Amino acid sequence: MPQHTLSYAATGAFSSLLTDYVARSPKLAEFYHRFPAVEEFAAQIEEKKAAYPAEARQRLTEALRRQYASLPDMQPAVAANLELLAKDTTFTVTTGHQLNLFTGPLYFVYKIVTVLKLCRQLKEAHPQYDFVPVYWMATEDHDFAEINHFHLFGKRHEWQNEQVGGPVGRLKLDGFVEQILSQLPADLPAGFREAYEQGATLAEAMQRLTHTLFGQYGLLSIEPDDAALKQALTPVLVQEVQSQPAYQAVQATNAQLDAAGYKPQVYARPLNLFYLTDAGSRERLELEDGHVVVRNTGLRWTIAEAVAHAQARPECFSPNVVLRPLYQELALPNLCYVGGGAEVAYWLQLGGVFRHYGVPMPMVLLRNSALYAGRTHTGKLRKLGLSVDDLFKPLPELKKQVAATLGQEEVSLAEQQQQLSAAFAAVTALAQRLDPTLVKTVAAEQQKVSGIVAGLEKRLSKAAEAKHETAYNQLTGLKEKLFPEGGLQERHDNVLSILINNPGFIEQLLEAFDPLALEFTVIEEE
Repeated sequence: MPQHTLSYAATGAFSSLLTDYVARSPKLAEFYHRFPAVEEFAAQIEEKKAAYPAEARQRLTEALRRQYASLPDMQPAVAANLELLAKDTTFTVTTGHQLNLFTGPLYFVYKIVTVLKLCRQLKEAHPQYDFVPVYWMATEDHDFAEINHFHLFGKRHEWQNEQVGGPVGRLKLDGFVEQILSQLPADLPAGFREAYEQGATLAEAMQRLTHTLFGQYGLLSIEPDDAALKQALTPVLVQEVQSQPAYQAVQATNAQLDAAGYKPQVYARPLNLFYLTDAGSRERLELEDGHVVVRNTGLRWTIAEAVAHAQARPECFSPNVVLRPLYQELALPNLCYVGGGAEVAYWLQLGGVFRHYGVPMPMVLLRNSALYAGRTHTGKLRKLGLSVDDLFKPLPELKKQVAATLGQEEVSLAEQQQQLSAAFAAVTALAQRLDPTLVKTVAAEQQKVSGIVAGLEKRLSKAAEAKHETAYNQLTGLKEKLFPEGGLQERHDNVLSILINNPGFIEQLLEAFDPLALEFTVIEEE
């Protein structure tokens, strides 16, 4: 399948912070630990090996075995990676994401494939070690509206559920079959349907779906809403309640980013924690008059009481976006985090947090991005004299390019307008000499005539375009299809829009992606 790359800057779809980061701008060097380059991984391995205790590895492997115990027909590659994780020569490459329905936008799949491919590359570079791909499921997020829908073949599918307000991973799949599954095409791959029919909760469904899609490659999906894993977070919870070091560290970094000309992605709170209540909700913790208060509840503790509660029941506490990366790195023998643009931006804010807790900050790698053009689309583009890369240009510019290819005469009456302007200038000078009161009349007539000519230009342009209306309609349709709602395809379309007609799509992505090249990939179906 033909593919090529272009720079992220050339797409015009990424922030200056991202394009500066992949270009290794010196302005950003102080905000990360090591840049994700192949030559940097040896040092990262040694540092993580020294910092990751045996008890953390044992806790992780026991938790994962427990989480996978109920999964039927475990893929051999997953079972093998569960065994490898028990060894101190095994490390992880991780990505995280919300529990979007049916994987949500394409970029979720691109994240996972980036992780899979990087693990392969690291094994080739460091054969004495093993590298396990991990998906850290954001099961504790509680913004249901962000994850309750997906787009397929131009239609938005949305799931309504009254159990909102708590961790989305705990949601029962009430109404899902009727609202979603019954509305999908008959040729929906069986694994997608079975994941939601057999999973009791959204987290279970997502684990089953990722196992169906990526289990053959050894991907491990981890549920962080786990009492045993949360034990690693206890010292952080205590310090967060007592002295709020994360807030102070992020505030200092934000000031540095601002001074360097970059806008911070997230803002830390004095307490960067939520509380998982017995009623099933996830509520923000706040400091108030020397106490820790759980919003929207009657719970209120002294600092000492909050510390004691965190030590006794850390599973009741849930980190927000500032502390979740730290929790992940405490739990995993991780070397590299793979994220999208917004994630890379907020990871760059967290160096001070990792330094404070003495935890090695992982390399932060921008996931692979791609544009996938099907056979029908590429065929139409060739007839219009365009390449897939051309579609990154604005539509008016593309129309001019197609017009030139089709031999359409460009209509412009600019020269005639200049001639009229010169003629009226002479008339104005004559009126000024003979009767100055007529100058305003001449100006009014000039404006009227200029408007008539402009109107004629528009009508002539429309007449020229009408000769090639079919071609322009095809161009507009292609632009809208491959850049839905004016954005990148990967931020809107679901993987099913490709996978239903191209079952080999994931394998093709694995072949096409080169994670450490840090370039945008264009894939064209043959």
